Amino acid sequence: MAKDLNFSCNECGAAFRKWSGQCDACQAWNSITESKALSSGPKGKSLGALRGKPIPLTDLETQEKEPPRTQAGVGELDRVLGGGLVKASALLVGGDPGIGKSTLLLQAAARFARNGLKVIYISGEESNAQVQMRARRLGLEQSPVLLASETNLRDILTTLEAEKPDLAIIDSIQTMWADNVDSAPGSVSQVRSSAHELTTFAKRNGMAVVMVGHVTKEGAIAGPRVVEHMVDTVLYFEGERGHQFRILRSVKNRFGPADEIGIFEMTGKGLSEVKNPSALFLSERGAPAPGSVVFAGIEGSRPVLCEIQALVAPSPHSQPRRSVVGWDGGRLAMILAVLESRCGVPFTGLDVYLNVAGGLRISEPGADLAVAAALVSAREDAALPAEAVVFGEISLSGALRPVVQTENRLKEAQKLGFTTAILPQQAKQPSVEGLSQRHATDLAGFVEEVFGAR
Repeated sequence: MAKDLNFSCNECGAAFRKWSGQCDACQAWNSITESKALSSGPKGKSLGALRGKPIPLTDLETQEKEPPRTQAGVGELDRVLGGGLVKASALLVGGDPGIGKSTLLLQAAARFARNGLKVIYISGEESNAQVQMRARRLGLEQSPVLLASETNLRDILTTLEAEKPDLAIIDSIQTMWADNVDSAPGSVSQVRSSAHELTTFAKRNGMAVVMVGHVTKEGAIAGPRVVEHMVDTVLYFEGERGHQFRILRSVKNRFGPADEIGIFEMTGKGLSEVKNPSALFLSERGAPAPGSVVFAGIEGSRPVLCEIQALVAPSPHSQPRRSVVGWDGGRLAMILAVLESRCGVPFTGLDVYLNVAGGLRISEPGADLAVAAALVSAREDAALPAEAVVFGEISLSGALRPVVQTENRLKEAQKLGFTTAILPQQAKQPSVEGLSQRHATDLAGFVEEVFGAR
C-alpha cells in the first residue's frame, strides 16, 4: 500500500511522501514541511461503518430568502462585494506587501461600525498602539471598532464567541497559530487549519469574517489553494507602488458577480474611492503621440477607458527585449507574430516595450487591436487621432473578432468626448449618437487603412 502524502510545500501546496530540500513543483528551497492529521476517529473503522446523524434535504424549488447585506457606504467596496457585506460569510483579501490592504480594511471596519455593526479588528502583525496610530492618521480614532493583537487561534475564537461581533477582521491568516497543529505559523497545515476553523465559526455563529492573505512573488495568495475554495469571496488588491491608483478585484464571489473591480486612489488620508475611473486614467494624457492608443475595455460590469503605450527602438543586443507592464507577455508575443507574418510589419532587431498607464492590469482579449495599433504607431512614428478609441480581438489568422458589451464601451467613449471608434465588423452593430465608427475585418486591412504600412 502506498504511503500517505504527509509532506507539503508551503509555497505551492504540492504533496510529497518524504521530505526534501527543494520542491519539485515550484523549485522553492526549504519550503517542505510535514502535515499531520488534525483529528482521528475510531481506529480500524471506515466512515461508512460509523453511525452518524441524518442531514436535512431539500429540493430545487425551495424558495430561500436573499442573504441580508450591510452596505459600507463606500460605493467601490460595495460594488465589489456585490451590493454589501453578507452575514455569515468568509472573505479572503490578498495583495502585495505595502499595497494598502490593512489601510483599506481599517477604513472598511470604521464604516461598518458607524453603520451599526459590532466590529472586531484582530492584528497578528501589529500591536494595538500601531493600529491606533494608523487610525489617527486616517482620522478614524473616534470609530467604535474593537482592537486586539493576538495570534493564538484558540484565544481568538474564545473571544469572538464571547463578544459575538457582526464582523471580524483577521490580519493576517499567515500569522495565526492553531495549537492543535504541530507546525510553524504560516505553514500549509497551519493556514489550512486556521482558515477552516474561522470559516466554520463564521457560518455557525452568523458572523462575517475577513481574512488577509499574503501573496507569493508570482502574485498568488500564499498557502494551499484549498483556502480559496473554503471562503465565499476572494478579493485581490492590486496596484503599482509608483502610482496612486489601487484596484480591488473580485476573483470569486458566491453572492455577487466575479471579476468586478473597485478603484481607489491612495492619498495622505488613506484610500478614497474613484467614481469615474476612465476620466482619471486619461487625465494626464497630453497631445497625440506615436505609440499612444486609448483602449475601451470592460472590467467586471463597468466600462473603463485607459491608455496603452508602446515604444519600439533598435536593439543593441543580439536578442531584442520584450518588456510588458499591465498585460500578458505571451499575448504580446502572439500579436507581434501576427503583425509580422500576416501584415508584413517586422519587429526583428527591435526592442519592444508595452505599458498600461495608471497601473491598471488588463486581461481581456479585447485589448488586442489597441495593442497592435500602439505597436505599429510606435514603429511607424505615426500618432492616431486624439479623439479615437480602439478595441477588438485578433485571431492567429489575422482576422478581427468582435468583443462583448460593444455598446457600453461606445457609450463610455462618447461620454468622455471621443468622436471616433475603431472596432471589428460585427453582425449587429450598435450606434451611438455623436460617435462615428470605423470597421475592419482583418488586421492587415486595419494597418493598411490607418497607417499605410504593410
